[in-house]
Amino acid sequence: MRKEPSQARSRATVDAIVESGARVLGERGWAGFTTNTVAAVAGISIGSLYQYFPDKLSLVEAVRRRHFDEVLTVMRKTMAGTLPLPQRAEGLVQGMIDAHNVNPELHRVLLDEAPGHDGSRLAHDAFLAEYHAHYKAFVATHRNDRDGPSDDVLAQLLSGAVEGVIHSAARKHVLGSPELKRELIRMICSYLSNGDR
Repeated sequence: MRKEPSQARSRATVDAIVESGARVLGERGWAGFTTNTVAAVAGISIGSLYQYFPDKLSLVEAVRRRHFDEVLTVMRKTMAGTLPLPQRAEGLVQGMIDAHNVNPELHRVLLDEAPGHDGSRLAHDAFLAEYHAHYKAFVATHRNDRDGPSDDVLAQLLSGAVEGVIHSAARKHVLGSPELKRELIRMICSYLSNGDR
């Protein structure tokens, strides 16, 4: 981002730009994504957009970071409190479905089409560190068997499985499937309850 918004009106403008950017990216894909289109959808001048975002890569990066924030909000909410495993697994799965169901086509474009930006790696690394820490805490709290793989390895496997299923379902437009949700919750509970992985 070129300039950080300091006033409420500036923050509202940046939010409108990022929201419009997400909409355009989801509807038109990377090939049809232009700053002129985003500015028009946001109802602002291209000059106003360029005050905050020097190019379309920096705007895509803001869209990507917003998605990271949405996923981490789900993780923080899921990890709060002391729910039993089935309820916590359901909260995790439903939260991930909700975060990816807002604009599933956007997630496909972010995963498959949109290039990274210079700051992408750092933002992604910070996201992954917190994301993995939440899964590790989840595993440490709910695993039945204390022998076997470390919490770190189990968290890696579990997060990869959940993320893979959610992203695949988003690409195939089946995130609303009750069966998919039920089986993903069952998989998480079975995996953490089973000492014989």
